[in-house]
Amino acid sequence: MKMKIVVTLAALAMSAMSAFAQEDLPRKVSNVDLQTLDKQATQLPCYGEKNLLIFYVDPDKHKQNEDFTIELEENHRATSPNILGFGVLNLKDTWLPNGVIRSMARKRTEKNGALVIADPNHALSNGWDLGNCNNQFVLLFIDKEGQLVFMRKGELTEQDKADFYEMIEKYK
Repeated sequence: MKMKIVVTLAALAMSAMSAFAQEDLPRKVSNVDLQTLDKQATQLPCYGEKNLLIFYVDPDKHKQNEDFTIELEENHRATSPNILGFGVLNLKDTWLPNGVIRSMARKRTEKNGALVIADPNHALSNGWDLGNCNNQFVLLFIDKEGQLVFMRKGELTEQDKADFYEMIEKYK
Protein backbone atom coordinates (compact mmCIF):
# COMPACT_ATOMS: atom_id res chain seq x y z
CA MET A 1 0.00 0.00 0.00
CA LYS A 2 2.78 2.46 0.92
CA MET A 3 4.62 1.71 -2.32
CA LYS A 4 1.49 2.40 -4.35
CA ILE A 5 1.10 5.79 -2.63
CA VAL A 6 4.76 6.65 -3.23
CA VAL A 7 4.54 5.71 -6.92
CA THR A 8 1.33 7.72 -7.32
CA LEU A 9 2.85 10.77 -5.63
CA ALA A 10 5.99 10.51 -7.73
CA ALA A 11 3.92 10.33 -10.93
CA LEU A 12 1.88 13.37 -9.87
CA ALA A 13 5.03 15.31 -9.02
CA MET A 14 6.58 14.52 -12.40
CA SER A 15 3.38 15.59 -14.18
CA ALA A 16 3.30 18.82 -12.21
CA MET A 17 6.96 19.54 -13.02
CA SER A 18 6.35 18.91 -16.71
CA ALA A 19 3.30 21.17 -16.74
CA PHE A 20 5.16 23.88 -14.79
CA ALA A 21 8.08 23.76 -17.21
CA GLN A 22 5.77 24.22 -20.21
CA GLU A 23 3.94 27.08 -18.50
CA ASP A 24 7.31 28.83 -18.07
CA LEU A 25 7.52 29.10 -21.86
CA PRO A 26 8.30 30.84 -24.10
CA ARG A 27 11.60 32.04 -22.71
CA LYS A 28 14.75 33.32 -24.35
CA VAL A 29 17.67 30.89 -24.61
CA SER A 30 21.13 31.48 -26.00
CA ASN A 31 23.33 29.39 -28.21
CA VAL A 32 25.58 27.00 -26.30
CA ASP A 33 28.99 25.43 -26.81
CA LEU A 34 28.72 21.79 -27.80
CA GLN A 35 30.81 19.27 -29.75
CA THR A 36 30.62 17.43 -33.02
CA LEU A 37 30.72 13.65 -32.79
CA ASP A 38 34.46 14.01 -33.52
CA LYS A 39 34.94 16.25 -30.44
CA GLN A 40 35.32 19.47 -32.42
CA ALA A 41 33.86 22.62 -30.86
CA THR A 42 30.52 23.66 -32.33
CA GLN A 43 27.32 25.42 -31.44
CA LEU A 44 23.71 24.85 -32.40
CA PRO A 45 23.48 24.98 -36.19
CA CYS A 46 21.32 27.72 -37.73
CA TYR A 47 20.56 29.29 -34.33
CA GLY A 48 18.75 32.56 -35.06
CA GLU A 49 18.35 31.63 -38.73
CA LYS A 50 15.84 28.78 -38.58
CA ASN A 51 13.40 27.32 -36.11
CA LEU A 52 15.14 24.43 -34.34
CA LEU A 53 13.57 21.09 -33.49
CA ILE A 54 15.96 19.44 -31.04
CA PHE A 55 15.86 15.92 -29.69
CA TYR A 56 17.99 16.12 -26.51
CA VAL A 57 18.52 12.48 -25.67
CA ASP A 58 20.14 10.54 -22.87
CA PRO A 59 21.70 7.60 -24.76
CA ASP A 60 20.42 5.27 -22.05
CA LYS A 61 16.89 6.14 -23.20
CA HIS A 62 17.41 6.66 -26.93
CA LYS A 63 14.36 4.55 -27.78
CA GLN A 64 12.04 6.24 -25.28
CA ASN A 65 9.94 7.93 -28.00
CA GLU A 66 10.99 5.86 -30.98
CA ASP A 67 7.42 5.51 -32.29
CA PHE A 68 7.05 9.30 -32.30
CA THR A 69 10.35 9.92 -34.09
CA ILE A 70 9.51 7.28 -36.71
CA GLU A 71 6.09 8.87 -37.14
CA LEU A 72 7.73 12.29 -37.63
CA GLU A 73 10.00 10.87 -40.31
CA GLU A 74 7.19 9.10 -42.11
CA ASN A 75 4.50 11.80 -42.00
CA HIS A 76 6.86 14.77 -42.64
CA ARG A 77 4.69 16.98 -40.39
CA ALA A 78 7.79 18.73 -39.04
CA THR A 79 9.45 19.08 -42.44
CA SER A 80 9.83 22.64 -43.65
CA PRO A 81 12.55 24.87 -45.09
CA ASN A 82 12.03 26.99 -41.95
CA ILE A 83 12.77 24.15 -39.52
CA LEU A 84 16.03 22.33 -38.85
CA GLY A 85 15.70 19.15 -36.83
CA PHE A 86 18.62 17.38 -35.18
CA GLY A 87 19.73 15.39 -32.19
CA VAL A 88 21.90 16.37 -29.26
CA LEU A 89 23.35 13.52 -27.21
CA ASN A 90 23.37 14.13 -23.45
CA LEU A 91 26.70 12.43 -22.79
CA LYS A 92 27.04 13.58 -19.18
CA ASP A 93 24.21 11.44 -17.78
CA THR A 94 24.94 8.13 -19.46
CA TRP A 95 26.78 5.20 -17.95
CA LEU A 96 27.90 4.11 -21.42
CA PRO A 97 31.41 5.11 -22.56
CA ASN A 98 31.20 8.34 -24.55
CA GLY A 99 33.60 7.03 -27.21
CA VAL A 100 31.31 4.09 -27.91
CA ILE A 101 28.25 6.35 -28.14
CA ARG A 102 30.01 8.78 -30.48
CA SER A 103 31.20 5.91 -32.70
CA MET A 104 27.73 4.36 -32.88
CA ALA A 105 26.17 7.75 -33.64
CA ARG A 106 28.72 8.45 -36.41
CA LYS A 107 27.94 5.11 -38.06
CA ARG A 108 24.22 5.68 -37.82
CA THR A 109 24.37 9.24 -39.18
CA GLU A 110 26.48 8.07 -42.12
CA LYS A 111 23.58 5.78 -43.05
CA ASN A 112 20.62 8.09 -42.43
CA GLY A 113 22.16 11.54 -42.98
CA ALA A 114 20.85 12.87 -39.66
CA LEU A 115 22.63 15.66 -37.84
CA VAL A 116 23.71 14.70 -34.33
CA ILE A 117 25.94 16.68 -32.00
CA ALA A 118 27.13 16.03 -28.46
CA ASP A 119 26.72 17.70 -25.10
CA PRO A 120 29.48 16.23 -22.93
CA ASN A 121 28.94 18.51 -19.91
CA HIS A 122 25.28 19.61 -19.59
CA ALA A 123 25.89 22.85 -21.53
CA LEU A 124 22.39 22.66 -23.01
CA SER A 125 20.44 21.52 -19.96
CA ASN A 126 22.26 23.92 -17.60
CA GLY A 127 22.40 26.81 -20.06
CA TRP A 128 18.66 26.64 -20.70
CA ASP A 129 17.59 25.66 -17.16
CA LEU A 130 15.96 22.46 -18.37
CA GLY A 131 16.30 20.74 -15.02
CA ASN A 132 17.15 17.08 -14.66
CA CYS A 133 17.38 15.43 -18.08
CA ASN A 134 18.87 12.14 -16.87
CA ASN A 135 17.11 9.12 -18.40
CA GLN A 136 14.97 11.47 -20.46
CA PHE A 137 14.15 12.03 -24.10
CA VAL A 138 13.63 15.81 -24.21
CA LEU A 139 11.75 17.34 -27.14
CA LEU A 140 12.61 21.02 -27.63
CA PHE A 141 11.57 23.66 -30.14
CA ILE A 142 13.32 27.04 -30.43
CA ASP A 143 12.02 29.71 -32.76
CA LYS A 144 14.20 31.95 -34.95
CA GLU A 145 14.23 34.61 -32.24
CA GLY A 146 15.86 32.20 -29.78
CA GLN A 147 12.71 31.59 -27.75
CA LEU A 148 12.24 28.13 -26.28
CA VAL A 149 8.58 27.66 -27.12
CA PHE A 150 8.08 23.94 -26.53
CA MET A 151 9.57 21.37 -24.17
CA ARG A 152 8.50 17.91 -23.10
CA LYS A 153 10.54 15.37 -21.15
CA GLY A 154 10.24 11.62 -20.95
CA GLU A 155 7.64 9.42 -22.59
CA LEU A 156 5.35 11.58 -24.71
CA THR A 157 1.63 11.27 -24.10
CA GLU A 158 -0.94 11.50 -26.88
CA GLN A 159 -1.72 15.02 -25.61
CA ASP A 160 1.98 15.95 -25.77
CA LYS A 161 2.07 14.81 -29.39
CA ALA A 162 -1.11 16.72 -30.25
CA ASP A 163 0.30 19.85 -28.58
CA PHE A 164 3.53 19.46 -30.52
CA TYR A 165 1.81 19.07 -33.88
CA GLU A 166 -0.42 22.06 -33.18
CA MET A 167 2.57 24.20 -32.17
CA ILE A 168 4.80 23.26 -35.10
CA GLU A 169 2.21 24.28 -37.70
CA LYS A 170 2.77 27.92 -36.66
CA TYR A 171 6.46 27.75 -37.60
CA LYS A 172 6.41 25.99 -40.96
